[in-house]
Amino acid sequence: MFPLTEENKHVAQLLFSTGTCPRCIFRFCGVDFHAPYKHSYEELLNDMQKFLKAEKDELILEVPNPPLKKIRLQELEDGIDNLSQNGESKISVIEDGSIASPNSNLNVNVCNVCLGILQEFCEKEFIKKVCQKVEASGFEFTNLVFSVSFPPQLSVREHAAWLLVKQEMGKQSLSLGRNDIVQLKEAYKWITYPLFSEELGVPIDGKSLFEVSVVFAHPETVGDCHFLGKIFPDCFKPAKNKQSIFTRMAVMKALNKIKEEDFRKQFPCPPNSPKAVCTVLEIECAHGAVFVAGRYNKYSRNLPQTPWIIDGERKLESSVEELISDHLLTVFKAESFNFSSSGREDVDVRTLGNGRPFAIELVNPHRVHFTSQEIKELQQKINKSSNKIQVRDLQLVSREAIGHMKEGEEEKTKTYSALIWTNKVIQKKDIEFLNDIKDLKIEQKTPLRVLHRRPLALRTRVIHSMETHYMDEHHFRLYLKTQAGTYIKEFVHGDFGRTRPNIGSLMNVTADILELDVESVDVDWPPALDD
Repeated sequence: MFPLTEENKHVAQLLFSTGTCPRCIFRFCGVDFHAPYKHSYEELLNDMQKFLKAEKDELILEVPNPPLKKIRLQELEDGIDNLSQNGESKISVIEDGSIASPNSNLNVNVCNVCLGILQEFCEKEFIKKVCQKVEASGFEFTNLVFSVSFPPQLSVREHAAWLLVKQEMGKQSLSLGRNDIVQLKEAYKWITYPLFSEELGVPIDGKSLFEVSVVFAHPETVGDCHFLGKIFPDCFKPAKNKQSIFTRMAVMKALNKIKEEDFRKQFPCPPNSPKAVCTVLEIECAHGAVFVAGRYNKYSRNLPQTPWIIDGERKLESSVEELISDHLLTVFKAESFNFSSSGREDVDVRTLGNGRPFAIELVNPHRVHFTSQEIKELQQKINKSSNKIQVRDLQLVSREAIGHMKEGEEEKTKTYSALIWTNKVIQKKDIEFLNDIKDLKIEQKTPLRVLHRRPLALRTRVIHSMETHYMDEHHFRLYLKTQAGTYIKEFVHGDFGRTRPNIGSLMNVTADILELDVESVDVDWPPALDD
């Protein structure tokens, strides 16, 4: 059923005669239900012409149509097939080519408002070409988000058409607010969402992590926005991640400020008909990050947690994060990763016990669905690849769950085992008093060894308990349970008095640490899994 009534005929006449497509006419007539937009362009054009015919079967149009520019479908197809790496598109318009529709010999004007967006770019043939790109991208997905980016000058052209219609309706004592017009992006989604969903066989879901985006441009009319920049320079400020100052948001901001009479002086109402349809700058597919968590043990005293690079020179050949992440990158087919953990140990410190919690963000993964058995096999593969680390409880987690790991960095406790040397001869009785000390508060200035990468600060930390094991006259092992964030090495040797009290000052000796192991990180995350 055709959605326009006699009340709409005057506006429809006006817009159609100035080069506006049927779907844009629907938008300006406030047609806010989906069905009419979904008919093929050929049907809509025929129906619009019938609607506007007089009783004598003549078109009620006093203003002649602009010269026809023929859109050839094959050109649209070739444009999608030939999207180049530098973002250029070969979608084009020819002066005297073949037809716009695969089923008709109908010549089609390029719409002066949507610049072709609601013409060929929401027909099935174009949708199929986009879907071919999606399927060739190699991403694994069960639903998707579809997004489009339109040239900002569309907002200027829509504003001009609105002022034209508003003026004509005012003559009949009728009003048309900007919010009464159906947004171009909304109409485009109404038409294309079902077509994409049908073609790809998956639902369109606004919460999906997989996004397909199409970016349109229209070089011919790029100057439409420039007059706004001269009138409102404060609205158009350069941004690092934007190639042009004329963004959609900036244009809308200026349009909200400009007076109607000033706009009419600067821009034609109705807007001029273009020679060419929009071009497709790029079709992009991207998947939101997925997160893998677990706990790792580090058994080497010559392995940093993250790559150790000083002044551009690599000091050690590998790291904990690389030994784990290299496998994940391959299996998830991700572009990159970000590694985080609940604290970190020095290169010469082992992490024993149940290990240290870690999480890895995998950026733009192409494969995302794994069974628990496949994750278990991946864990085994990591563990077999190196004797320097072991991973346990490997699992997929949500972004929100990462917060549980970070919450434990300062509030939780950690247990250490340290081998200590003293300059003076000691007996067992000389260290036994340490066993009785509970909840000892210490103050630590940022250690000299990390001062180049951490701000100078004075931190209060708590040594909850200590247990000593005497070894010989110059050595004993000290087990400590401390507040997370305590610098253990400095608590032993004092860091030239920057940590007070310390083992040396408590025992009245010069003490140093020979070996340090992390025995446990008391963060109850991620959930333990059955072997």
